Amino acid sequence: MQYIMEMEIELSTRKRSELNMWESGGPSVSTASPLLWLLLFSGIFLGTTPARACPKSCHCVEKSGLTAVQCTSRNLDRIPPDLPRDTAVLLLSSNHITSIPSQAFKDLHHLQELDLSNNNIDTVDAGAFQGVADSLDSLDLSHNRLSHVPREAFARLQAKISLSDNPWHCECALQEVLRELRLDPETVNEVMCTTAVQEEHAGKPVIQVLDSGVNLCNFHHKTTDVAMFVTMFGWFAMVIGYVIYYVRHNQEDARRHLEYLKSLPSSTQLSKDLDTISTVL
Repeated sequence: MQYIMEMEIELSTRKRSELNMWESGGPSVSTASPLLWLLLFSGIFLGTTPARACPKSCHCVEKSGLTAVQCTSRNLDRIPPDLPRDTAVLLLSSNHITSIPSQAFKDLHHLQELDLSNNNIDTVDAGAFQGVADSLDSLDLSHNRLSHVPREAFARLQAKISLSDNPWHCECALQEVLRELRLDPETVNEVMCTTAVQEEHAGKPVIQVLDSGVNLCNFHHKTTDVAMFVTMFGWFAMVIGYVIYYVRHNQEDARRHLEYLKSLPSSTQLSKDLDTISTVL
């Protein structure tokens, strides 16, 4: 789900004109989430005050203890660190964010909707969603640069997740990650294998590859077995080569020693020489 909203919220008579400006560039009723509409429109028409501690580059509105934080298209290169603790909706789409660090949302225990679509995210740390696994209902990571993610990144996450339009590398690790996720059914066919351990799967939807009965982990195990066999064969060849070298080297030493012994006078000849010397004396 993608949200493109532009709005200014103030406690003044300009609320109606600013609402019209937001509607002219914002999302349609069909695409905006019910929770977001509730927070934004209740804030405008019921006169609630802007949320406290709102990041400078974002707009916030608070209602009934919940806050919607709108940071869409703000040229952000990282996730704002000073988000309100009562944030329920966080919109960070269409920025220049490249990574989701560990514990990026650890204090946002009320976060229900998180939109990180249309960024440049290529790295998700293992503890990226620590602290929001129990509350998060919707996570949008579509239109980024993700090719792989650690399995631990989505641990215990029950949210509906959109992973479409990323350059995924289809391998065993990705299969293990997807097995535990609740993918958005509307975009699941747009999660494509840009590259794959088996080239014939490149360019196909991941779900199509897996539904065909392909087990990417079997191929991984086979590849590992072949690599192990090649390694063992290499070590075996080295051992054999060393043994051959050792035997040949010892044979050469033995030959030299034998020739040296042959060059020494025999005991018989030495006895005759001693007798001759005794006779002379």
